[in-house]
Amino acid sequence: MTEPLRRLVNTVALVVVSFLVTALILRVSGYPVGDVFSGIVEGAITGTGATTSTIRWSIPLLLIALGVVIGFRAGYFNIGGQGQFYVGACAALAVSLAWREGPAPLVTLCGVLAAMGAGMAWSLLPGYLRVRFGTDEVLTTLMMSFIGALVLQYLTAGPLRNPAGTGQTAASERIPESLRITDGTGVSLTALLLVGGVTVLVWLLLDRTRFGLTMTLVGRNPTMARWQGINVGRVGLVAFALSGVLAGLAGAVELYGPGARLVTGFSPEVGFTAIVVALVGLLNVWGTVVAAVFFGGLQSAILFLPIVTDLPPPALVLLQGVVAFLVTVRIRSVRRGRAGIATETLTA
Repeated sequence: MTEPLRRLVNTVALVVVSFLVTALILRVSGYPVGDVFSGIVEGAITGTGATTSTIRWSIPLLLIALGVVIGFRAGYFNIGGQGQFYVGACAALAVSLAWREGPAPLVTLCGVLAAMGAGMAWSLLPGYLRVRFGTDEVLTTLMMSFIGALVLQYLTAGPLRNPAGTGQTAASERIPESLRITDGTGVSLTALLLVGGVTVLVWLLLDRTRFGLTMTLVGRNPTMARWQGINVGRVGLVAFALSGVLAGLAGAVELYGPGARLVTGFSPEVGFTAIVVALVGLLNVWGTVVAAVFFGGLQSAILFLPIVTDLPPPALVLLQGVVAFLVTVRIRSVRRGRAGIATETLTA
């Protein structure tokens, strides 16, 4: 069995085990396991509009997860996608409301570019602290996510607040319908082509370019990369920048797609779930695509299950957590094994 196939089989096995563990917990808790899992299938695949809902949630998960993959390739753990997602959406909204009378395609394009730039800036700050001072990027990117959520709260309750709102929810004005790339379903040919094109570009960058090879070398052995004359800090900054660009783009797609406005705390888990998506996808672009669809289906099921069962939505978050735990343990064990082999080789 080849190594890629072995990793695929192991990951599928871990997902199956996660389902079994979750089923056991639900059973012990007194919930009808059969009804729950049939509800998951109906909410993600077979129900009316379920497939569209699954794709709708897969889009932001995939974009942010691709950024996580880029960071991992370079040896950095950027977990700040949620904050970058928020500030990207805020930047796109600011452009759209300030220039709402402009040509719709141009306004949307400028909004998307502003979102990508905002996400990049939000990621580069912790990236610079990491490569310049060695600051732990896990801590700084996480803190920036919390600050991004506060920025969203401030803007939707203050400068960008809808003056005609009821005041019960902090929300912005709706953007003009002419600026949107999808309707309320969040799925359209434009959105699919955009996400598909981005996915192909990321794959080409990581697996078919010299820079992608350089990034992989830096991620696996930065000391060796320095000996080869590679500017490790510069590669790290590029990785952080690209991660932020993709998360900011996800925020713009959310605004110009199903959102049409911003609400305080919208999609609060998408950035963190995207980390799990990247891990389950084995930090591989096409594996991440499959994992994004899987978790998009789970998110769709989370919204559907309360209709057909009395299972609380956090119960499926438990499933995501079990999957993340098992896959992370697997990845860590594999990397430690490779590090041990490398050490033995150098010693010999």
